[in-house]
Amino acid sequence: MNLLCFGIAKEIMGSADYKVDDATITTVKQLKEFLMKTYPEFDHYKAFQVAVNQEFAEDTTALSSTDEIAIIPPVSGG
Repeated sequence: MNLLCFGIAKEIMGSADYKVDDATITTVKQLKEFLMKTYPEFDHYKAFQVAVNQEFAEDTTALSSTDEIAIIPPVSGG
């Protein structure tokens, strides 16, 4: 599955586009766990969001290889 990475997620993962070749990842929760295990830096950004097909997704949202998946880190501003 292909991920689009924004903000600090792009910096952590080293690219705006990232490919995950793990067929056992079938939910948003599993994807988040994979990212935190693969990139421990995400531990500081546990509140990051995942959007699936341009809509914010819950942890229970199912994923398929054809979905557009975006990793959106927490945003702060003033």
